[in-house]
Amino acid sequence: MRIDSVKIVVERILEGYMSYIDTFNELTSLSPKHFKDRDWIGMQQNHKRRLRLYKDQVSATRLLLSETLKDEPLDQNFWIESKAYYSWIITERKDKELAETFFNSVLRKISPQSGINENIMYVHEGYDTCDLHTNENLYHSYPSSWGLQKIIRKIMEDFDFGAHYFNKEEDIQLLVRAIREVILTRYEPTKDTITQVLKSVFYRNKAAYLIGRTKVGGKWMPFIIPFLHNENGIYVDTMIFDPKVMAHIFSFTRSYFMVEVAIPSQLVAFLNSVITHKQVHELYNAIGFNKHGKTEFYRDFINHLAQSDDKFIIAEGIKGMVMTVFTLPSYNIVFKMIKDYFDPPKMMTRQEVRDKYKMVGLHDRVGRMADTHEFEEFHLPLERIDEELLQELKSNVNSLIEIKNNQLIFKHLYTERKMTPLNIFLETCNTDDAKTVVEEYGNAILQLAKANIFPGDMMTKNFGVTRQKRVVFYDYDEIEFMTDMNFRWKPKAETYEQIYASEPWYDIKANDVFPEDFKKWMIGRADVKDHFFTYHADLFNPDYWIKLQDQIRKGEFIHAFPYPTEIRFRPDEKA
Repeated sequence: MRIDSVKIVVERILEGYMSYIDTFNELTSLSPKHFKDRDWIGMQQNHKRRLRLYKDQVSATRLLLSETLKDEPLDQNFWIESKAYYSWIITERKDKELAETFFNSVLRKISPQSGINENIMYVHEGYDTCDLHTNENLYHSYPSSWGLQKIIRKIMEDFDFGAHYFNKEEDIQLLVRAIREVILTRYEPTKDTITQVLKSVFYRNKAAYLIGRTKVGGKWMPFIIPFLHNENGIYVDTMIFDPKVMAHIFSFTRSYFMVEVAIPSQLVAFLNSVITHKQVHELYNAIGFNKHGKTEFYRDFINHLAQSDDKFIIAEGIKGMVMTVFTLPSYNIVFKMIKDYFDPPKMMTRQEVRDKYKMVGLHDRVGRMADTHEFEEFHLPLERIDEELLQELKSNVNSLIEIKNNQLIFKHLYTERKMTPLNIFLETCNTDDAKTVVEEYGNAILQLAKANIFPGDMMTKNFGVTRQKRVVFYDYDEIEFMTDMNFRWKPKAETYEQIYASEPWYDIKANDVFPEDFKKWMIGRADVKDHFFTYHADLFNPDYWIKLQDQIRKGEFIHAFPYPTEIRFRPDEKA
C-alpha cells in the first residue's frame, strides 16, 4: 500500500506540473499575435492569467491528493520515498528544476508545518545542476564574413513579426550606424567574430525585444533591440549596448516577460552571460518563472547565511504603521511583516494588506514598484537575530513568530530588494542628486498613475532610491486603482466662518483627493522644493489627474519605456 500511495502521489504531482507548464506555454505563445494585432489589452489580460496560473494549479493538485493522503500518515519517510521516486521520473526532463520547485510547492501546501526540509524537498539542487543541453535552436548565428549590412538585413528577415513595417530600410541603416558608432570604433572584426541572437522574442507591454551578443575583441558584447508597433507599423525603437540600461530592462521593478522557452536553464545561462548585473533568481523571475525564482533566491540566501556572521537588525528609515521591516546588513534584501495591530489613522485588516500585495503582483509595475516574494514558515537561526530586533518583533508581530529548537520561525513575511529610503537619501545627498531624485519621485507617481495605480500614501519615506538613483515605490497598504479615486479642486472659502474654520467646512468622501494639498508635505528640502514644484506642476493640478483617469477609462494603454527616451531613434514616435 505504501509503494502504491507514493506512486499515485508522485504521478499526480507530476501531472499537476505538466498541466501548469503546458498552460503556461500556451498562454505565452499568444504574445506574438497580441503584438502583431496591437492587442495591448489582450496582452495585459493574458499576462494576468499566467500570473495566477501557478498558485491555482498547486491548489488544484493539493485537492486531488487529499483523498489519496487522507489515510496515510504524513511522516518524513513517506516524503523521502516520494522525492526519490519523483527525482527518478523527471530525470530526463529539460525543465526539471521547475518541476522540482512545483513538488516543493505542493508539499508545503499539504504539510506547511514541515518547514523547509532538505530531506524531503529540493533545497540545494540549483538551476545549474540541470544539464545545459546542446540546443542549436537557441539562437541564430551570423558570421562576420557576411558583412554588417547583410547581418542586419538577415536579423530583420529572421524576425518578421507578420505585420507592416513602418520603414524597414531606415531601421536597417539606423542599426548599422549604431553598431558602427559603438562597437566598430573600438574593435576590429576578425574571422572569429560572430553574432548570436536568441530566437525567443521577449514581449512586454507594447514592446518586443531581441537579445543578442557579438564576440569581438576577445569578449562578448551584448545588445538589446526593442521593437514597437503603432498605427504606422512595426519599427526598431533603438539599440541598447549599455549594461546598466540592459539590467534595468530586466529590473525587479518591471513586469515579467512573455517569452517562449524550450529549456529554461539554457535560456537563463545565455541571459546570465549577457545581463551580467543580474543574479540567476532575478532572471528566472524576468522570464515568468517567479516561483522558481523564489526557490533560487532562497538558495542564494541560505548560502550567504552560511558564509556570513552578521546579525539581522531593524531596517533603516522611519518605522511604518503597518509593516515591521528588518534586514541583514551584508545582504541586499529587506524582510517585511504585517503588524498585529496598526496605529491610527490606519484602519484596515492584515488580510486587506495582503490583498494589496497580491494586487501589485498581478499589475504592471511599470518600473516603479518593487517585486516581492511571499514566504510562510521561514526559519532563521535565533543566534543571528539582534536583541533589539527580537524585542521589536515580539512587540509588533508576536502572532507571526515562534521560537523552536534555536530557530526563529516566521509564519508569514515578504522579501523585497533593499533600497535607501528617499527621505534618508535626501538628508545627505548633494543638490544635484537631490534634484535628480525629486524629479524621479514625481515621475514614479505619475507613471504609476498612468498604469491605473494611485499610491495613496505618497510620503517620501514610502519610496526607495536604487543604486542608479531611480525612485521606486514600496509601501502598498494604501494603493488604489486610479479609476476609483475622486480628484477635486478645493472649494474656495467665501465666508468668515469658512475662512477661519479649524476643520474642512466641505464634505470629504473616503476616496476624495485634493492634489493642491500635495505641496504641503511632498518635499521639505529647501534647495530643491521650488525645482520640484516647477518640474512637476501637473502633480498639483486636479484636472491633470482627471485627464489621466479619462485616458484609462477609454482603454488607452500607456507604454512605460524601460530605457532613456533620448536614445530612441525616433523620439517623437508614439508607442
